[in-house]
Amino acid sequence: MSEPLKLTESERLLARAKELIPGGMMGIRRPYNFVPGEYPVFFTHGKGGHVFDVDGNEYIDFLCGYGPIILGYQEKEVDEAVIAHIRRVGPGCFSLVQPIQNELAEKVRECIPAAEQCVFMKTGSDATNLAVRVARGRTGRTKVIRCGYHGWGDWCVEVKGGVPQKLWEDTFEFHYNDLCELEDLMRRIGDETACVIVTPVGHPLAHPVQAPSPGFLEGVRELTYKYGAVLVFDEIRSGFRVSLGGAGAWYGVKPDLACVGKAMANGYAISALVGVRDVMRVLEKEVFVSSTYFPNSLEMVAALKTIEILERDRVLDQIREKGQRFLDRLHQVITESGVLAQVSGIPQMPFITFPEDPKDPAKTYRARRTRFYTEVIRRHVFLQPYHHGYICFRHTDADLDAAVTAVAEALAEVKREFGG
Repeated sequence: MSEPLKLTESERLLARAKELIPGGMMGIRRPYNFVPGEYPVFFTHGKGGHVFDVDGNEYIDFLCGYGPIILGYQEKEVDEAVIAHIRRVGPGCFSLVQPIQNELAEKVRECIPAAEQCVFMKTGSDATNLAVRVARGRTGRTKVIRCGYHGWGDWCVEVKGGVPQKLWEDTFEFHYNDLCELEDLMRRIGDETACVIVTPVGHPLAHPVQAPSPGFLEGVRELTYKYGAVLVFDEIRSGFRVSLGGAGAWYGVKPDLACVGKAMANGYAISALVGVRDVMRVLEKEVFVSSTYFPNSLEMVAALKTIEILERDRVLDQIREKGQRFLDRLHQVITESGVLAQVSGIPQMPFITFPEDPKDPAKTYRARRTRFYTEVIRRHVFLQPYHHGYICFRHTDADLDAAVTAVAEALAEVKREFGG
């Protein structure tokens, strides 16, 4: 068993943070979502495919800021474009919009088949919340059928504290790749449904990542046509990562609306709702959206430069190729380990999970998961126990080799302690 990391400064800062901020930080970044006492809590910076914590530890980072880092940390071309823009115009916050809005919208329209028009925002929740509002405004209906994690809006948030039931009682859920379940829902409430919103790549919380089964996305598309509902693809994680056009373009299914963000600007805060003109037009008068900061231009500069690099350097092809090799090797080491674990995902989004064993009444899968992720982080590989990982452009072959070795050694420790 390896030695724990030195995390003295992280723990000191966490204690202080809890006095200043509820829980010390928000949501999924809290220590209980990792392995408390084993994972760092505060980072100082990143470089390429690596991150550094306040105690001086360096990690190969496979969480990538929960997805926005598609190129790498401190990507010189992107940051220099933003710095040059700051020197010309400052933060890019004005009472009126700037011409770069049109330039970015045109580039997004070139990339995404559904993007006849678009609206720029800041976060994934901004985009999904607006998608639902647009769908309700376009159809005059209230019910929403969802599949996947869609942010922290009242209509979809997983933790219901502080949210009156009337704000989410019109939201219904079906499971990814279960077209029959959606068909049953549509038979019951399809005529009242404003939209079906689905992540085209399935990434349910803490569960294996899934690619769409043959005919699944096509079937969802046909059902929304049949019942006159708007089809929304939540591509916050898959947009500008699976392909320039998103997973919808990759799998050949065109939604009415798509939400994109994260990888669009390599860590700068921007998202977008894009869609066909006939649906998006309700934003002209019937449906309202506004923000002081949505038109800020720094993020638009970063997005344009990021997309330029993605196109110019075949970045997504290379991520797909190295991610597939990584997945194949993870499959191999897990099979050879004899440990009840599984690797899932698509090449861009790998995930190692520990399924519950019906023959194990003690439910040791939780303890096996904790031991595995403890051993991985001690080997300076940053993965998340409850969230899939990401491959970025600056992950090197040496990074991937080191990660595979760390996984193999961590599995050996699980085998030694639990016997598989």
